[in-house]
Amino acid sequence: MKILIEPGRAQWAALCQRPQLETDFLDSSVRNILTRVKQSGDDALRELSFRFDKVKLTDLFVSEAEMKEAGQLIDNGLKRAIEQAAQNIRTFHAAQKKDVVKIETMPGVVCWRKGVAIQKVGFYIPGGSAPLFSTVLMLAIPAALAGCEEIVLCTPPDRQGKINPAILFTAHITGVKKIFKVGGAQAIAAMAYGTESIPQVSKIFGPGNQYVTKAKQLVNTDGLAIDMPAGPSEVLVLADSDANPVHVAADLLSQAEHGGDSQVVLVASGQKLVNEVIAQIDLQLDHLPRKAIATEALRNSLAIVFASPSSQVEFINEYAPEHLIINTSDCDLIADRIINAGSIFLGMYSPESVGDYASGTNHTLPTAGYAKAYGGVSVESFMKYMTVQKLSKEGLLQIANTVTTMAEAEKLQGHARAVTVRI
Repeated sequence: MKILIEPGRAQWAALCQRPQLETDFLDSSVRNILTRVKQSGDDALRELSFRFDKVKLTDLFVSEAEMKEAGQLIDNGLKRAIEQAAQNIRTFHAAQKKDVVKIETMPGVVCWRKGVAIQKVGFYIPGGSAPLFSTVLMLAIPAALAGCEEIVLCTPPDRQGKINPAILFTAHITGVKKIFKVGGAQAIAAMAYGTESIPQVSKIFGPGNQYVTKAKQLVNTDGLAIDMPAGPSEVLVLADSDANPVHVAADLLSQAEHGGDSQVVLVASGQKLVNEVIAQIDLQLDHLPRKAIATEALRNSLAIVFASPSSQVEFINEYAPEHLIINTSDCDLIADRIINAGSIFLGMYSPESVGDYASGTNHTLPTAGYAKAYGGVSVESFMKYMTVQKLSKEGLLQIANTVTTMAEAEKLQGHARAVTVRI
């Protein structure tokens, strides 16, 4: 990790840049994949699966037999864990549903918002070196609560053409039935444009690497909705002298192991704590099966010392982390000042891992600074809202002069006449 002591504001913009592939190469490579899938459908998907995943596929669809087999391969302990996590996630998200509230803005003029589920949605579930079956919970449960009618799930197969059984089991218990063995940017293309096997959807959800994120951004320019730009995972940990360096190091490594393009940031109140945390990282790295991946991520990561609490908060809001852990004695007070973060974890007993899996909050979150403008996935992410108004004759009479005056001022006589012909 690169250590910085009280960096000036002129440096902050550079420090907030995330590691990424060379932009021109990423853009052209993903555009080529999207075009091939759009033109050649399933044939392109099979070709790209062989190229990137080293697997020859005949049928892209996951059969009922494969779903049943997956259930038998999962041990009961993991099943219970998934089911408990599902219950917590369902409880938290069910509380987000809102009743329709009708507002009478003036006598005889009633307005309201009508929420309707997006009918067709697509999920991308990473399934390579870290099969994220937990993401199925985070997407399928709020989609079901919203009332989505059709869910399409794409996830990459292994070299034997199999999907991770935990992904299939989780899909089964959350009611997802249309599951396809496709990963990467080509999966985003398939859901965006449709192929012979994979239905076209109206909105795509789910995290992924930089290729997946770029694909989502590009299909978004074609008019397809996406949840957010959710790319490589990241965490920022704010820690003071009361924080346990063992805990802080573990929190940083929990995100570093996601991928070599992930980034972790420590903002500390003093250099002594930074040194203690880095020493712990070196010790704990040896216990990680994904040590090589975490080590690569740490090369792009930062440890920053700010003695001033105001500087700490201002830098965090500028960085806008996907995950923010506030491991300080005054964590609640600091949290009140945070305006840019995907999800916040308060105190010494709130590791980011609980949000990734089972506390109930959603782990599909904005990365790369997009937390300045985006929030995480919720039930509302799977819905669209239509405004409705109903006026009585008396209501129209009361508002008529306001409308006609404004319409005539904008030189839109047709608008005014639509009112006057009624009165």
